[in-house]
Amino acid sequence: MKTRNLLWMPAVALLFALGCGKKVNTDPGTGTDSTATTEFQYQTEVFADVRILRYQVPGFDELPLKEKELIYYLYEASVAGRDMIYDQNFKHNLCIRRTLENIYKTYTGEKSGADWEAFHVYLKEMWFSNGIHHHYSTEKFAPGFSAEYFDQLIAKSDAKGFPLSEGETLEQLVAKLKPILFDPTVFPKRVNLDGGVDNVALSANNYYEGVTKKEVQDYYKKLIDPKNPTPVSYGLNSKMMKENGQVVEKTYKVGGMYSAAIEKIVYWLEKAAGVAENPAQATALTKLVDYYKTGDLAKFDDYCIAWVADTTSEVDAINGFIETYGDAMGYRAAYEACVQLKDPEASKRIEAVSKQAQWFEDNSPIMPEHKKKEVRGISARVINVVMESGDASPSTPIGINLPNSRWIRANHGSKSVSLANIVNAYDEANKTGGMLEEFAASKEEVELSKKHGRLAGNLHTDMHEAIGHASGQMMPGVSSEALQNYSSCLEEARADLVALYYVMDNKLVEIGVMPSLEVGKAEYNDYLRNGLLVQLRRLKLGANIEEAHMRNRQLVAKWVLEKGAANKVVEMVKRDNKTYVVINDYKALQTLFGELLREIQRIISTGDFEAGKALVENYGVKVDQAIHAEVLDRVKDLNIAPYSGFINPVIKPVMDASGKIIDVKIEYPDDFTKQHIYYGEKHSHLPTYN
Repeated sequence: MKTRNLLWMPAVALLFALGCGKKVNTDPGTGTDSTATTEFQYQTEVFADVRILRYQVPGFDELPLKEKELIYYLYEASVAGRDMIYDQNFKHNLCIRRTLENIYKTYTGEKSGADWEAFHVYLKEMWFSNGIHHHYSTEKFAPGFSAEYFDQLIAKSDAKGFPLSEGETLEQLVAKLKPILFDPTVFPKRVNLDGGVDNVALSANNYYEGVTKKEVQDYYKKLIDPKNPTPVSYGLNSKMMKENGQVVEKTYKVGGMYSAAIEKIVYWLEKAAGVAENPAQATALTKLVDYYKTGDLAKFDDYCIAWVADTTSEVDAINGFIETYGDAMGYRAAYEACVQLKDPEASKRIEAVSKQAQWFEDNSPIMPEHKKKEVRGISARVINVVMESGDASPSTPIGINLPNSRWIRANHGSKSVSLANIVNAYDEANKTGGMLEEFAASKEEVELSKKHGRLAGNLHTDMHEAIGHASGQMMPGVSSEALQNYSSCLEEARADLVALYYVMDNKLVEIGVMPSLEVGKAEYNDYLRNGLLVQLRRLKLGANIEEAHMRNRQLVAKWVLEKGAANKVVEMVKRDNKTYVVINDYKALQTLFGELLREIQRIISTGDFEAGKALVENYGVKVDQAIHAEVLDRVKDLNIAPYSGFINPVIKPVMDASGKIIDVKIEYPDDFTKQHIYYGEKHSHLPTYN
């Protein structure tokens, strides 16, 4: 599971700064700055509701050649799968992307003016979200240009560059795409999580075709044995559809669906295994290759177990079909990849937390029968990202805990990471803005956040990933899919609540990771301020909350606000026509967090669908429209984009005359458009329709 980028935190950076960076020579298509030693610019541009940032990779240049070579191969394996996330998100995405990219590169008309700028913004929004549906709300983008202008763009672009299917004419391509692009009622949402509807039929993603929610449920009811203590992650790497009236799964593997991209991934992973740091890492990479070749989910479990066992490698990677947020049914996973390098000094804090995992589990307020008797193998570290792809890019998490299989976590452990250079880039970009000053209830609250907010945010992420997702256990016979479309929200709420409960515990002071409970108070202020107010800036007025992490934060915040109302533990107050969140009793609030954690763990452990549904629908979905309008009005003048994403570094080998790698260089591009045009030209491996 992931912790998504929490831009509401005042400064969630680690306790170091990257300072200045040396920019390297540009390469055609990468958009890297010219050679200069200057202050590193983290933010490069803003468009629509997005700002684009960059991150650095400290320590890369000092790595031994073998580790650099390993990173290069893992980098290539990561970006090789980029096409898959587009196709998973929506079956027409690759066609649309290639159409728009061809226009951008070959249009002979005037590349200026309001219409062209609107087209360019739409193209960048599509790159940012890996498709035409918003990465958070999952609603379809509305183009800022007309269908008539689209006709003009098509007419004045290279006809040979458009992605025509066999026998398709350009006119037919345009006729197919126009309603998809311009009619808001056609494929309106990538993921529909509403209760009481056919979430499969009403979701535009490409995980299902021609099947209903009931057919999906019936299919897995026959397939899954609830008594099996070690089930595979059914449906994780396949598309479900009908053939000759029968429900079938099209597996992502070599020789199956997405074969052309997966073959490239396998090629680079095999090269990576050849320069692995140690036998454990080589074993894990080899098992990952076996899984990609066969599509066998039991082999994926073998890989996960081997990957968890490799706790000493400095270089590590995530590569596969990982998170199921994009599937309303919680079965199918999106492709994602992350190449990472351990930060030894920064890892000391999260390692101190993870070493106490059993203590945290034993002292949790959850029911005794829902506690793990033995918390096994939690490996936690702080890492610096080298490259991200698929569902992890351009919008990235700030924390990751894997694998997601509950029995593997229980029997073999898990890995938790906090993404240091990503968090640092956010912090550097957030140094000015005024969001904290606008929404904090007092000067004292502002000062508390400025003093302790960085550490508070880091500790929240550490505990969310390292002990939150690793805590609790399922009751025998309960399927992990029991909570259906509410599963992701409730799991994120559970992990958040573990972090919130313990950030006000003296245990963290005792183990030396925070100086006092003032850190916990800062985190409580920041969390409730965001959950009740600030995060609403991400929504259009009148919209419900769709994204799992946003639902989780509002659920937690609104529940404790309601339950603590009688004693005014937390209250929303009005001053000068502005609403603020005021916490009057931090220890009582901790108790409320514990009570909600106990209930959500009960729901998850027992698979209580109706209780889970009630919590999410009553607290996590609906938005107070008066508060929402006020928040949007208050942030208008601050001019801060509500979402952020990243341009990735480029990793390039240096070879001698014989083709042997003698060095590997890292470049930091600063042009979002050039990077994605470059990706489309160099790393596009799938046919337009799969």
